[in-house]
Amino acid sequence: MEKMTLKSIRINAKLSQEEAAKELGVSQKTLSNWETGKTYPDQPQIENICRVYGVSYDFINFLA
Repeated sequence: MEKMTLKSIRINAKLSQEEAAKELGVSQKTLSNWETGKTYPDQPQIENICRVYGVSYDFINFLA
């Protein structure tokens, strides 16, 4: 399985950035920073991302 960026995974989940941020319990700016590689989520946030998007950690490419 090919790795995908956070933005691609979010789009495949059919979530807007605003919807995804709400589901993840972070601000839209925080999610934007993760998607562009300006900052990175910590371990609990990564686990939440996997749960919300329905993907495994190995599937996510955190490099924008």
